[in-house]
Amino acid sequence: MKELEKVKRISIASTLFILAVLIGVLTFERPKNMYAMNTKTALEKLNTNDYVVSLKDITLEAILIDIRSQYEYDKGHLENAINISVPDILSEENQGLFMELKDSNKTVVLYGKSPQEANIPFMLLYQLGFDNIKLLSVDNNYLQNKLVTNQSDIEKPVADIKAFIDESVKNSNVSNIETEKPEPVKKVVTVQKKKKKVAEGGC
Repeated sequence: MKELEKVKRISIASTLFILAVLIGVLTFERPKNMYAMNTKTALEKLNTNDYVVSLKDITLEAILIDIRSQYEYDKGHLENAINISVPDILSEENQGLFMELKDSNKTVVLYGKSPQEANIPFMLLYQLGFDNIKLLSVDNNYLQNKLVTNQSDIEKPVADIKAFIDESVKNSNVSNIETEKPEPVKKVVTVQKKKKKVAEGGC
């Protein structure tokens, strides 16, 4: 009788588990945002392309996107810039806008308070497949409640990073050549004879 109860409990538990798995599979939704390229590929592409633009390089066809907050944008922004703050950058509406701009071959230029502030949204959008995006190298500050925009110099690496990565990969693929190991040095230990103690006492 006890064995029958045990079997019933196990079968009920396994049925509930299978139902839970089925419900999970049926209600699973694919993530809305999937990276079009991994970080390595994105970095390699960015290393070969010039993705940073200065104020003087901006054309009339380029679309400026201010990634600062609405408050900062209202205080002052670059002419014709659209405000899409960082928390809203992946909303359906904004992704639709980015897709539309990509399809029409428009260059999108992101800017914030500094290039560092715009760097993360830039990398995120770039990895999502929006390769028509550039980064504006400016610093934005306020002087007497008026926006002051200055050119910001982004340091370019002196070393060729791609060549360094390629060389490292090549070296890691080369098999290690076994070299003759030198014979271990034998340590010589000298044994000193113990001096005999003089017998104490007498007969």
